[in-house]
Amino acid sequence: MSRRRSPAVLGLVAGALVAVPAPAAHAAAVEVRCSVPDLVAAINTANSSAGPDTLRLARGCTYRLTAPAAGSPGNGLPEIRGEIRIDGRGATIARDTKARKFRILFVAGTGDLRLDRVTIRGGYAVDCPFFEEQVPGIVCGGGVSNTGTMKVTRSKFVGNTARSDVFAQGGAVDSPGTGSVSETEVTGNHVVYSGTGAGGGAAGAAIANDGPLTVSRSRLTANTATVTKDTQSTAFGAGIISFAETTVKDTIISRNRSYAPGGFARAALSNGIPEPGRLTVTGGAVTDNTSDAPHGTAQGGGLANNGLMTVSKVRISGNRAVARNGTARGGGVRVGPFGTLDLTGSHITGNTVDAPNGTAQGAGLDNPDGGTLTATRNHVLRNTATARNGTAEGGGLYHAGGSTGLGTTTLKGNTLTHNRAGDGGGIFKASGALTLDGDVVRDNRPNNCSPVGTIPGCTG
Repeated sequence: MSRRRSPAVLGLVAGALVAVPAPAAHAAAVEVRCSVPDLVAAINTANSSAGPDTLRLARGCTYRLTAPAAGSPGNGLPEIRGEIRIDGRGATIARDTKARKFRILFVAGTGDLRLDRVTIRGGYAVDCPFFEEQVPGIVCGGGVSNTGTMKVTRSKFVGNTARSDVFAQGGAVDSPGTGSVSETEVTGNHVVYSGTGAGGGAAGAAIANDGPLTVSRSRLTANTATVTKDTQSTAFGAGIISFAETTVKDTIISRNRSYAPGGFARAALSNGIPEPGRLTVTGGAVTDNTSDAPHGTAQGGGLANNGLMTVSKVRISGNRAVARNGTARGGGVRVGPFGTLDLTGSHITGNTVDAPNGTAQGAGLDNPDGGTLTATRNHVLRNTATARNGTAEGGGLYHAGGSTGLGTTTLKGNTLTHNRAGDGGGIFKASGALTLDGDVVRDNRPNNCSPVGTIPGCTG
């Protein structure tokens, strides 16, 4: 779509030829009555417009969608193909609970959507416009799927779902395009792998992105990622799963849950397969999230990194990695085999790993498989590794070099105190390179560092 450009007026001034810009064109504004047909008509008209359009919804109205848009069975409203701002003024756009399944909004590649003060509720994705031709059966974006440009402000996404027998991502929002989300609440959304084959996945119950994304001053709470029992499938990123360049600022990610019985449950804030894009997290908090994998592997309760990640001034607290009869690693933060994590000025407190009859490692920080962790001036406090009738190691930090033996952990100016485990209450080093530089490691139970003598500068 070609965008309107400001015209120029040519005139003679004092004998010289001068270009004088005309006043900028104002976006058209349309008042949309509390009527679904009126909203559909307004979007269709805006799509045909040469310039940007603003649709002002009726205050407090619920636009209840009872059927998908004409010619677009996966979407409740017409595709966004033009430059459209939806000023919700507190209105809700919802799928009727008795209606067939469809997401609420799809932004096409030519589309540019701004959502402001809108609640998106009850969408249920049945397809994935970006991936469907490449991998049939993928489902994405229960509330919104964005393949163009999208900016969301002061809005809510509540109770949306993406469910697939192959792979599902983005319970509320899926954004392979360019996206930003600010001052927005994303709560009670679901992403579900319901297949019976091995190796399926459910990713990003709140938000999934395969394109550049910024999330700021928002709250992502009580979202769930689940997979079918005993399929060796992965539930990950119940808050955010990042497959591309992502920035998260001053955002609360709390009370989200990844559940994978007999599979792999990964942290509320995760990045995916190794990608050149970096996940940068600054300020805010990642708290009280759970990764639960009975008879499986829980990998990170709060954050999990298997690519490039930078974390600064974040409160990472009260997160849990749980795996009854399995393996639980990284209650607060987990670094995967291809991960490089720079962690600075953060508080990693009160996180737990718990694996009854199994193995629990790294309640606060976990770097067990050959990744690279650089931690500077952090507080790692009161984290606990437990495994009744099993093995519990590394209350503050667990480190191993991985299969290559090349994994490294570099600590500088951190405080690791009052952490607990069966062994290595402060730090447990299994193998690889781990160095301390001006760190305080004390008052951990039953010891500060284990095995004795393997970590220069750490005793007791």
